[in-house]
Amino acid sequence: MTTRWNDVCQAAPQLAQWVQARFAPHEHHVLATLRADGSPRVSGIEVDFGGGEVWLGMIWHSRKALDLRRDPRCAVHVNPGAGADELRAGDARVSGVAVEVHEGEARAAYVARLGPPHPFHLFRIDVHEVTRTWNGEGTLQLQSWRPGPGLRTFRPYEREAPAEPAPGGGRRR
Repeated sequence: MTTRWNDVCQAAPQLAQWVQARFAPHEHHVLATLRADGSPRVSGIEVDFGGGEVWLGMIWHSRKALDLRRDPRCAVHVNPGAGADELRAGDARVSGVAVEVHEGEARAAYVARLGPPHPFHLFRIDVHEVTRTWNGEGTLQLQSWRPGPGLRTFRPYEREAPAEPAPGGGRRR
């Protein structure tokens, strides 16, 4: 199940705002696509949050564009930055399905806003998951939003309390 970025902004506004703010300081981020043989390809990418969408513009017939045309599944990971303070700020990732946009008002608005070289490919991400990972309260924390289940926050490395032995030798939780 996928949805548009604007839906994420309405359903989980604090997470969406944090993710956009985390992408903002750097021009280049990392795009993960799938090659024809199924192996991963990572490429640099400029990400634009405009008009309630996540936009990826790329050079005409670039490998990453051809990957997305063949298999639209992708993930965009924020540039973590160079300094320790930026690394401590946390990671953000948006994953989903890339939809190529050939014409229309949205494409015209993208061109007016960013003035990319022509010809170029323009993809909109239909969002499958938005993830934020950060170190808070002395432990790794993860916040994930998906259409349907919504927002979840958890500490992936926190261990459960050990099970107590139950009468008769079994374990009880």
